[in-house]
Amino acid sequence: MEINGVEIEDTFAEGFPIKVARVTITAITEHWAMEAAREATGFGTSVIMCPAEAGIERILSVEETPDGRPGVDVLICNMGYKNLENSLLSRIGQCILTAPTTAAFNGMPKAEKQFAIGKKLEYFGDGYQKGAECDDRKLCALPIMSGEFLVEESFGAVDGIAGGNFYIQGENQTSALTAAEVAVDAIKRVQGTITPFPGGIVASGSKVGSRYKFLKASTNEKVCPTLKKEGVCTLPEEINAGYEIVINGVSREAIEEAMRVGIRAACTVPGVLRISAGNFDGKLGPHLFNLHEILG
Repeated sequence: MEINGVEIEDTFAEGFPIKVARVTITAITEHWAMEAAREATGFGTSVIMCPAEAGIERILSVEETPDGRPGVDVLICNMGYKNLENSLLSRIGQCILTAPTTAAFNGMPKAEKQFAIGKKLEYFGDGYQKGAECDDRKLCALPIMSGEFLVEESFGAVDGIAGGNFYIQGENQTSALTAAEVAVDAIKRVQGTITPFPGGIVASGSKVGSRYKFLKASTNEKVCPTLKKEGVCTLPEEINAGYEIVINGVSREAIEEAMRVGIRAACTVPGVLRISAGNFDGKLGPHLFNLHEILG
């Protein structure tokens, strides 16, 4: 299969189950909502070492938020519900409560699984907290130096998927990176997904396991161009740089759509030679995303 002359390798991406929560952050301006969102999703690239995987899902208009203010939706992901609850508590409490003019709302109010995050954060009010309502939602109002911080009493979570991915491989670093940037911009328009790595792009790449027993992941030498002389890199001679786009989502359908639009966007950039994907013989997870089927 080819798209605009770019080879689409007959392979698949391998994803794994994860728990996902959505937090709607609002503020007096989009600037402050985004500042809080960036803080709340920091150090959230991979559960290999980060306490959570997290990213900005989309910017919300004033018509889409519970309090009629500018907003941003973020997704926070963990391997288990207990860890996800801890991540919500710490990231809302340390990164959103501390940001000027912000409020935090449950982005999944209809989810079966709910955490009493606001009810726990209200103790920060030291006895001066009180109940509040907004758009028929039950909130906790905490006194702060500029007024009140409003946080919804509960936050929902669902079963999602992490690790949907594709590789962009090009004749040089510039073409591969440009294509990765274009792909991420396209994926941003797909609701229900995030690309949690820096700028949405993975430079390092990794594989499951290592020759060192104390590591659970290590560099993926098969796609590292500088290792061609060592004979371990399997890339053809004309491919000299690559980047990976990793996608987490609330559903398989959302990830497939993100992969579809991201790959098609990447294939518009001159110098891109091949699209591939990362899989590890079932060692990573049960969710398989075949490139040809997704693009077919």
